[in-house]
Amino acid sequence: MDAYRLSRRDAFRAGGGLLGAVGALAVMAKTARAEPWSWSPQGSVVGSGNGADPLTLFDPEADAVIADVMDHADVPAVNRLLGTWTRNGQPIPDGLPNNLRDFMESARQLPSWADQGKLAASFDFTQKRGTYLGVLYAFASGMMSTVIPHEALAVYYSRGGSHLKDRIAKTAKLGYDIGTVNAYAPDGEMIVTCVKTRMIHAAVRHLLPQSPHWPADTTPISQNDLMVTWHSLATTIMRTFDAWHVVIPPAESDGYLHSWQLAGHLIGIRDEYIPASWDQANSQATQVLDPILAPTAEGVDLAHKLLDLGFDLDLSLLSAPILGAFTRFILGDRVADWLQIPREPVWSPLLQVAWGPFVAVKEGVQGAIPPSADAAWMFDEFLRQFVLWYVSELHMPISIEIPLTNR
Repeated sequence: MDAYRLSRRDAFRAGGGLLGAVGALAVMAKTARAEPWSWSPQGSVVGSGNGADPLTLFDPEADAVIADVMDHADVPAVNRLLGTWTRNGQPIPDGLPNNLRDFMESARQLPSWADQGKLAASFDFTQKRGTYLGVLYAFASGMMSTVIPHEALAVYYSRGGSHLKDRIAKTAKLGYDIGTVNAYAPDGEMIVTCVKTRMIHAAVRHLLPQSPHWPADTTPISQNDLMVTWHSLATTIMRTFDAWHVVIPPAESDGYLHSWQLAGHLIGIRDEYIPASWDQANSQATQVLDPILAPTAEGVDLAHKLLDLGFDLDLSLLSAPILGAFTRFILGDRVADWLQIPREPVWSPLLQVAWGPFVAVKEGVQGAIPPSADAAWMFDEFLRQFVLWYVSELHMPISIEIPLTNR
């Protein structure tokens, strides 16, 4: 384990001086699409739109407000007030700047197309498959983010890159909140988490162009970048379920999609870019996600810091070889090789042999013994909460705050 870790760190030290130059080149390498934007807004949740290329669009409503707050308000005081706002139904805290209060009040509203019946079906989906979702959020979506060049570079050079566990804790909170029974209800937290995440993205768009490591005239986190991240979560997870031959009732599948459609809306993706169906999601991902996956020096560094999280807290069950084996199993050899993850001689073969039967047995048990669902959910919920406590180093609740600095 120690040799595994030290050999990688020696490699990073040898190449560390190239990070800034390579990262800037990666950001500037493709400022336009290889192919013209062609996904039709008729395939969106609202069925219409002007069809503009999302690479050229950002979030002007949030950006103007957050830039003004960061330039003219007492941001630490604002963050203290934001820390008291945790439940969807809570009033916006008194004492915030008026323009920020107005923005938050507008941003927290669910769209007219929100469907409570579908949200109930989404929880049915999550309740049955919480274990899978926990694995996939970590090793499909989480590790995939390190081979999404714009995302990896934005994380690396913003504050999140130097406070990675804090950044991961905030991301884990979003994945946890969306799976709760009351995610979008007044006593839930998903709306609050999404609105705060939208505000953080606006802060990064304001701060990161000021970094000497970020190329001039390049704005991070476009509508396209938000959509790519959305697909690394929702679409990637559903694709993996398909690959594992998990049979999902249509109502639960539609419900899970709807929970992420609402999340996309609340983090600032325009409705005209939010897919109306899984077929449309796959069509869009084929254009915006699949072709852009690639390694960067920054992404490799972030990936190995993620793999080292278990080492940092002496949790042998979460050692880097085991986490690396899961990454290789779920994302495949190409991505694992990009991330310089060694082939693990014990865990990799075990996963190849055992995971399929594990999924089959768990699915079979759920179908054959419905009363076991509550007991299974209790176990899954324990694992999900443990992940939150672990990545936040036992500091709860997790607070999503406006950053003051870059890396």
